[in-house]
Amino acid sequence: MASISYENKQGLPEIYNHHILAEDNVDIVVFVHDDIWIDDYFFVDRIIEGCLKFDVIGVVGNRRRLPNQPAWAFIDDKFTWDESTNLSGSIAHGNHPFGPVSFFGTAPAECEFLDGVFLAAKKSELKDNKLLFDPLFDFHFYDMDFCRSIRKKGFRLGTWPICLTHQSSGSFDTQPWKEKCVLYRAKWET
Repeated sequence: MASISYENKQGLPEIYNHHILAEDNVDIVVFVHDDIWIDDYFFVDRIIEGCLKFDVIGVVGNRRRLPNQPAWAFIDDKFTWDESTNLSGSIAHGNHPFGPVSFFGTAPAECEFLDGVFLAAKKSELKDNKLLFDPLFDFHFYDMDFCRSIRKKGFRLGTWPICLTHQSSGSFDTQPWKEKCVLYRAKWET
């Protein structure tokens, strides 16, 4: 069952939580941005395989977490990339399907953070353990906050090889991003 919210004005956590809490027969929920092309012919198979190994999967992530880390791939507020040995996964970028691939590191790999461009999980695990997205983080930091909540409960995050092309490279360092960064750091005391 597909449910698409294209160019929505609601924060992503509101939409995602609605689907986690919905009474339906869905086994796996997939949260993906609306500016993605699914380039993988075996998309569903890869999601099922990944969700058998990890509690939450993504396509790119970081194996470690640092104090004041502002995004999954960066180690400081100057947006310095983390060392490649800590990064995992790959994703294409471009204005058309099958764009040029950015390779960050081997996948599958267990991670501390996953990029929110794509996340998938067994719905029952999220629902039964009250693992929801915090509505405070409408479009920024919802993924990092969610990953920390997942890890705090002892669940496993991991990257999985799924072919996607993303039209955007993110909106770091904008005013809305900066505001959510302050709230994220206050919540997690980092």
